[in-house]
Amino acid sequence: MLYEPNWRSLRQHAPAPQWLKDAKFGIYTHWGIYSVPACGPNGSWYGNRMYCSERPEHAFHLEHYGDPAKFGYKDFIPMFTAERFDPDQWAELFAKAGARFAGPVAEHHDGFSMWNTSYSSWNAATMGPRRDVVAELEQAYRARGLKFLCALHHFEHWGFFQHWTGEQAVPGDRLDPRYAEFYGRPTNGDNRADQAFLDRWLGKTKEVIDRFSPDALWFDFGLRWVREDYKRAMIAHYFNHAVQNGQDPCLMWKGADSVVGSGVVDLELGRFSEMQHNEWITDSTIDDSQHPCEGGWGYVRGTKYKSADQLIHYLIDNVSKNGYMLLNVGPKPDGTIPEEAERVLLEIGRWLAQNGEAIYETTPWLRYGEGPTKIEGGGGFNEHANRALRYTARDFRFTVGKDNTLYATALAWDDNEYEITRPQALYPGEIKRITMLGTDEELSFKLDGHLHIAAPKQKPPVGIAYTLKIERS
Repeated sequence: MLYEPNWRSLRQHAPAPQWLKDAKFGIYTHWGIYSVPACGPNGSWYGNRMYCSERPEHAFHLEHYGDPAKFGYKDFIPMFTAERFDPDQWAELFAKAGARFAGPVAEHHDGFSMWNTSYSSWNAATMGPRRDVVAELEQAYRARGLKFLCALHHFEHWGFFQHWTGEQAVPGDRLDPRYAEFYGRPTNGDNRADQAFLDRWLGKTKEVIDRFSPDALWFDFGLRWVREDYKRAMIAHYFNHAVQNGQDPCLMWKGADSVVGSGVVDLELGRFSEMQHNEWITDSTIDDSQHPCEGGWGYVRGTKYKSADQLIHYLIDNVSKNGYMLLNVGPKPDGTIPEEAERVLLEIGRWLAQNGEAIYETTPWLRYGEGPTKIEGGGGFNEHANRALRYTARDFRFTVGKDNTLYATALAWDDNEYEITRPQALYPGEIKRITMLGTDEELSFKLDGHLHIAAPKQKPPVGIAYTLKIERS
């Protein structure tokens, strides 16, 4: 079946393909020119904020690089050398972390393409690293059996460098006509792009689709400003290319940026407080920004990192609520993954190696969980409000395996007994056996009004969260 560029046709494609329903966890990377100054709170926005006199990034730029008229954002490109970039090492690390899909931000707001695009000479294959980063990562990730994702922010390039006006605006080199192809032209604050920009946006997107056949195509907030016929044409092209290539594709987008049922909704830095009927995904970042609405989104010097505990609990909670997780990592400008990020990723991988059967290839249960610890709010940008959450051994999250095994993951350890207080759908005669993943001990249990399960004599090798495997007849 081929899709037509209208919503009736496009909605016939299942929003979430089976591979995503099984995979649950992916990793992507914000890596580009902005990795060189590595200044936050949102590192990937440095190119925008360095031209605003009121932003700390501007003060940082003056101190370290001088006047933006003499050293502009473009002048970071020769410093973006990627001399230690090894895509096979990235692929190996992300696979060890338990990710089942991975990919790069193929182009961020700054308009610097990370592939050898025919639409601009400002790309990583002809400048900076002088390597086709997207092509190399696609080959490495697929070789490790990972599904390939491409993230595209390139509609936000419209006005990204021309955003600041008035007294706070620093002209710098961004208004120099010699660099208009890179910085763009003044937009007067209107988010609706002109015909030439729309054509270029669609052309670049089709080029990524045709060259790399991404299993998932992820879009940032700028998708909402794309003229609707261009949006429909892009999605139809993506779906039809995948059909002809024997793939089951997935479109990911934010909020109301596409029509309901045409893809998977993404929540930036947030999650839902209750189970959802439609599949959804979080994009979060491994760095731990103190800002309520921002993360590092790229390598930032001196940043703190989230703990493996936080991210594992996050993933468990999402999966129990019919959701998934896409975790960002920001490599250094030389292409290496920060040591602290690598340590956290490997901890996540160790937990998934022990408990993955309660995550991968599972479905939600009749309810997502129970327990006294509640998420504040529900939706995007609610991470900061929930920073202080501390789960207890009475907080459970449920999933169901392919053989109808029920997994009840306790989000903390209990030395004595785990008690599920609302096991309405469980009957005494159907429970055959209960164990805890990571141990061989069969656990004694009693089902009255509640389900009481004795703790094993020894903790599993990997802690953080503890999965009770309830096998049923």
